[in-house]
Amino acid sequence: MATATVLAPAKNTRATARFAWVTLGFFLFVVLWGAVVRATGSGGGCGSNWPLCNGDFVPHHPRLATIIEFTHRSTSGICTALLVILGVFTFRVTPPGHRARKAVLWAAFLLVTEALLGAMLVLRHWVEGNISTGRDIAQCIHLTNTMLFMAALALTAFYLTPDTHPIAGPRSGRPAAIISIVATLFIAATGSLAALADTLFPSPSLTAALAADMSSASPILVRMRWMHPAAALIGTACVLLMLRTTGLRTPLARIVVALLGAQFVLGIADVLLLAPIWMQVLHLLGADLYWIALILLAAKIVWPTRQIPLAT
Repeated sequence: MATATVLAPAKNTRATARFAWVTLGFFLFVVLWGAVVRATGSGGGCGSNWPLCNGDFVPHHPRLATIIEFTHRSTSGICTALLVILGVFTFRVTPPGHRARKAVLWAAFLLVTEALLGAMLVLRHWVEGNISTGRDIAQCIHLTNTMLFMAALALTAFYLTPDTHPIAGPRSGRPAAIISIVATLFIAATGSLAALADTLFPSPSLTAALAADMSSASPILVRMRWMHPAAALIGTACVLLMLRTTGLRTPLARIVVALLGAQFVLGIADVLLLAPIWMQVLHLLGADLYWIALILLAAKIVWPTRQIPLAT
């Protein structure tokens, strides 16, 4: 019989919960704008300086690439401030041992590593047209860290939200849930490589793109694009197995399935349209929303709790 952890009730959390969801939404914008930075080749818009932009706190007479990159850095700084505020209020409105505290601490740690990874990309010149293997590896790590930070922030908001009662799922569903999370992270990592390949090595037509994927003369990054759809199929099987094993038929489970289906549609459209910037951003938005929904669903299975309704 599955057991669940009983958490003490928190007080006056509604405002903090709303602020947490707003912070998550703002970070989602930062992530999407980061995709614009990569897709437009604007990662070097502030030169090799970090955290300053071309040696200045505020760039003077900036070009378009500088505006795009500086916007990304500025919004990242705002996100940091929002997280600090969220952390302070989370500790004020929750008792010791509350899971929102643990989640926000993880979010703080991952935001620091997120900034360091971004700085590394700039300082090592792994931006714009750089095609080094180091950039490929750093891109995967950076995106994975982004997803983990988003998960921690989503869980912070989830555990702060009053009237949410995560239900302990059957123990048999926990391995499938964990595998689904890991598989989705792999999908995201391979997706970041596919998007980078589309940016660095654009194809004039769909036929040329497919031929390049199979050609031994193509750059390794292009020949790795097939890994993303393959990972998506495996990840889908894992999620469906999780849902079948747990027997969950909740609205959140239906949202996960709907977003998963939408991602296949967006992914196919991205390929057929040769990955225009707007479609890349839309595809990433769908991926982020799906990831958040999956994390919240998995939380009911992997980290079950029975929490007393929070006081308002």
